[in-house]
Amino acid sequence: MAQILAASMQCQMGGITANSSMKSRPMTSKMWNSLLLNQRIRTKSSTKFRVFALTSDNSTINRMNDLLNLDIRPFTNKIIAEYIWIGGSGIDLRSKSRTISRPIEHPSELPKWNYDGSSTGQAPGEDSEVILYPQAIFKDPFRGGNNILVICDAYTPAGEPIPTNKRHRAAQIFSEKKVVDEVPWYGIEQEYTLLQTNVKWPLGWPVGGYPGPQGPYYCGAGADKSFGRDISDAHYKACLYAGINISGTNGEVMPGQWEYQVGPSVGIEAGDHIWCSRYILERITEQAGVVLSLDPKPIEGDWNGAGCHTNYSTKSMREDGGFEVIKKAILNLSLRHKEHISAYGEGNERRLTGKHETASINTFSWGVANRGCSIRVGRDTEKNGKGYLEDRRPASNMDPYVVTALLAETTLLWEPTLEAEALAAQKLALQV
Repeated sequence: MAQILAASMQCQMGGITANSSMKSRPMTSKMWNSLLLNQRIRTKSSTKFRVFALTSDNSTINRMNDLLNLDIRPFTNKIIAEYIWIGGSGIDLRSKSRTISRPIEHPSELPKWNYDGSSTGQAPGEDSEVILYPQAIFKDPFRGGNNILVICDAYTPAGEPIPTNKRHRAAQIFSEKKVVDEVPWYGIEQEYTLLQTNVKWPLGWPVGGYPGPQGPYYCGAGADKSFGRDISDAHYKACLYAGINISGTNGEVMPGQWEYQVGPSVGIEAGDHIWCSRYILERITEQAGVVLSLDPKPIEGDWNGAGCHTNYSTKSMREDGGFEVIKKAILNLSLRHKEHISAYGEGNERRLTGKHETASINTFSWGVANRGCSIRVGRDTEKNGKGYLEDRRPASNMDPYVVTALLAETTLLWEPTLEAEALAAQKLALQV
């Protein structure tokens, strides 16, 4: 017996049993698709759902759900590895599966693989092979067992990183001795928006219309305030299962928008964990029939945008006297404001307007407990004289490899001229 979730408005079929015409006619894949096995049928009008039972004496009904949940460990040592990489846009995620002969514990045990780069906008058709290098592994929350998700970066057959491989340069920066010695910590706040599939309008919003103004939705509860909580909760648990260092989640200011936090993570690990968490979120929204958007300003007007605030500290910042180290880091960041903004996400100019808890994209600023600044320092950091800073400029679609590496480079490896440093110090002093 298999359970089918079907819309009563579309399937007025009652209970189907072996005595009906179903007995003599096998279920085809087309018929399965029409019934949407174990998924909710989504329509533009309100729909009630009923569970119908299908039986078949000749076992023509595939028990798909049972097959998806099969535990293969008692029968084979083989596992499934899902190789994941970043596509040609720099934000799209791609993946494909491979059978591995045994469970593995480290990415170095996995073989390199290849894909057709001409189909992802990363190679020409006449020389389309791109090589995947496994870099980080996580437990697979979708397949379970010993199966794994594999974060990869991409190279030419000659071993050169392709232009969209931002992990390679980040790994170089994080391997610098000065950076390693400072043990850079990152806590990344990933905001995202859930959209209705057909109309690409936020979840919970009336199609073509608007909900009530912002105010009750942030960390809110209730059917008229919280839209998509099941997706957020499912993602939370899936990340914990996978081994991602997710530290929390909450509903955001704009209805249909959510946030989760990853960290503290050290060095290159921060980027690996964010990319894997995004992949898991893409898969969950796929199953839910909802579109995931990382657009930094999905709805124009008096609505908050979506950012990816990046909290950052070094060993020196976390020790006594660290507040002075933080101020020096902020000074360096002010001098490279344009370089950071250019690397902090596409469309960020629509978000960083100086409104809706953002600073202007054209002006660098910092302050204590001020969410309208480029860089915010917490009250506890000021009080304790040590701690961390929050870079509020990155957009929700930023590349975490780029942002984390750039923060380390600007604050630990880059040195301004004395003249530039003096002028910047004067400007920053006027803000405090």
